[in-house]
Parts: sequence; structure tokens; C-alpha cells
Amino acid sequence: MKFQRKNRLRALSLGAVAVSSALALTACGSDDNGDGNASGGSSAAANASSVKCDDAKGQLLADGSSAQKNAIDAWTKVFSPACKVQINYKGAGSGAGVTSFTQGQIAFAGSDSALKPEEVAASKKVCDGGQGIDLPMVGGPIALGYNVPGVDNLVLDAPTIAKIFDSKIKNWNDEAIKKLNPGAKLPDLKIQAFHRSEDSGTTDNFTKYLLATTPENWKYSGGKAWQAQGGQAASGSAGVAQGVKQNSGAIGYFELSYAKGIDTVSIATGAKAPVKPSTESATADIAAAKVVGTGKDLALQLDYKTKAEGAYPITLVTYEIVCDKGNKADSLPATKAFLRYIASEDGQKVLAQNDYAPIPDEIIAKVRTTIEGLS
Repeated sequence: MKFQRKNRLRALSLGAVAVSSALALTACGSDDNGDGNASGGSSAAANASSVKCDDAKGQLLADGSSAQKNAIDAWTKVFSPACKVQINYKGAGSGAGVTSFTQGQIAFAGSDSALKPEEVAASKKVCDGGQGIDLPMVGGPIALGYNVPGVDNLVLDAPTIAKIFDSKIKNWNDEAIKKLNPGAKLPDLKIQAFHRSEDSGTTDNFTKYLLATTPENWKYSGGKAWQAQGGQAASGSAGVAQGVKQNSGAIGYFELSYAKGIDTVSIATGAKAPVKPSTESATADIAAAKVVGTGKDLALQLDYKTKAEGAYPITLVTYEIVCDKGNKADSLPATKAFLRYIASEDGQKVLAQNDYAPIPDEIIAKVRTTIEGLS
């Protein structure tokens, strides 16, 4: 009996610790790599106090960019308890999200590429009296993560990156890589270049960088589908990151929030020093972006060829795609409430805490005004 009572007390004690730990994790939040984000309990409370739920209720279905999945998860942890609204965001990729949106299956889509004219035309069938528009909400660098034993500060430039991902450079001790890394001990190791297996806005932005900076070495048209031959395919940014982590000699492209425990490449842009991916270096590039959308559409044009000091050139902006008019009545209040929160000052602060870059003030101010006019 004494032994049983001792075990029971021990179990109760462990249970209390588990509950306490779970509450701490709920307060702090986490990304889908299992690493806690930087926001503490007081930050979460401050965020929650700024949420305006209005008539939001029920469930909100959304899909799209895996690039912003970690950000959506962090936002949801604040918004859902505050408004009692369940956010169901699949993160199946930009292509899947846009398709689901233009078929009327979801309230909004996330895409790392702005809508194409034919996609805008398709959206008019589901946006009664309106059309789909692009709202820039999440910024960040596309990191090149690599797994090369003994090399922890790799530098590459655009031509070399293009040749690696086009299977033209096949070993890590290639002369082109040696030239950029004179002090590194590069091994005689085969390169395994990982790319996305599905249509992806991350792929679109990565290849836009190659097309803009080294078209003579990247002979493809670009777009969401991977076009180069060879390499290894993986699903989602998480899949590419996992492939790099698990394979010696691997390299792949994914958002910085997926680079936990993975070395990242510094890019030689022509600036005085190679630039490492970070929220600060991405913001420096995005700040120079121009709004090229018309009407309520806020599509941006990024500068992939930047040579500005400290500006990282391979960046992307994830858009939330929503109807400007003709949103479904049952989901409109929740859609506006969620978008209003993530575009708010508190919502944008969450991005920097999770390795994303907030949208510059001048642009996010326009986003907030547009959200209030959604109908």
C-alpha cells in the first residue's frame, strides 16, 4: 500500500509538471519544426488584447503557401482563443491555395506569387461582383540551407547557385565554389540539390532571382513548377529542409523559419561583404519593393538584383488572396477579423519573432485600409 501511495503521488507530481509545461508552450507558441518561437506569455497577452473579433465565428478554411505556415500557426495561437474561431490552414503550397480559392473552396489563399491575369479572371466567378486581390502580409528571405561536413560559412554567388541547381556543378570541391571560399576545406563530396516537388511560390521567387541575376546560366522560363533536370524533389518547405538535414552533401531552398539547425549560405551580391539571410537583411530588400498592382490589388515588385549593403537578394512576399467584393457572408466576418489582426502592429511583430520580415510601414498601412473595405 505504501509503495502504491508513493507511485500515485509521483504520478500526480509528474502530471502537474506536464500541465505546467503545456501551458508554458501554449503561451510561448511554436513553429512546425518543434522549436519555440520568441514570443513570451506577456507578448501573447498583448497580442490577444489587440484582436477585434466583431462578428467572427465558426471555422475559417484557407490553404496555400507553406512559406507562411509557421507564421499562420503563431497568429492562430493568439487569434483563435480570442475570437473562438478555428483557423484551418493546410499549407499545401501556393499553387494548391490559388486553385482552391478560384474554385470557391476556401475563404482566402496564401501565395508567394501574385495572381496571374488568368487567375484573376477565374476568381471573378467566385467573387460576386468583385475579384481576387493580393494583400502582402509576410516577408522573408529564402535561405539556401546546406549540409557539408566541416564547412560552416559557405559563400555562393548567383552563377554558381544556378549551376548547382541545374546539375552543372556536381561536387562540393568544384573550382567555382573553391574560388568563392578560399579558406574552406571543401570535401570531394557529391552535391544533392533539393527542390520542391509541387507547384510552389517559393520556387517561383527563387527562380525569379536566378532569371534576374544570371539568365545566361538559368535557361528556364521560371514559374511555380520546378523545370531543371536532376536533383531531389521533396514536398513543401519542411520536406526540402528535412532532406537537407538528413543527407550529407545536400543543399536546398526554403524560408528561414525552416532553417532550424541548418547552415545557410551567404550570398555574394556585389556588395562589400556577402549577405547572410536574416529578417533584417530581407527587410532591407523588401523596403525597396514597388507596388505594381492596380486598384485594391497590392502586388509588389521585388529587387532581386540588389547590391545594397546588407540587403539579402533572395526574398519573397507572401500574399493573402481574398475577394475585394463578393466574399461569402458566413465567412466574411472571420476573414476580416483574422486579416485585420495579422496586418496589425501586434500581428506584424509576431513575424520577426518567428524568422520572418514584417511588411514595411508604408505598404502595410495600405493593406489595413484595404481590409476594412472588404465586402
